[in-house]
Amino acid sequence: MSRGDKSAYTDKQKRKAEHIEDSYEHRGVSEKEAERRAWATVNKQDGGGKKSGSGRH
Repeated sequence: MSRGDKSAYTDKQKRKAEHIEDSYEHRGVSEKEAERRAWATVNKQDGGGKKSGSGRH
């Protein structure tokens, strides 16, 4: 997977990142920086892209 490819994320993770990005932009952060921070937050909270079934926390 190339850097910046978001195909490994679930729709829920993508929506979460978009919401976080909007929040940062509203606070005056640049669009590029807001996107970077948003995906870093999603990665920290969810541990990266899609997860398989149960047993993953």
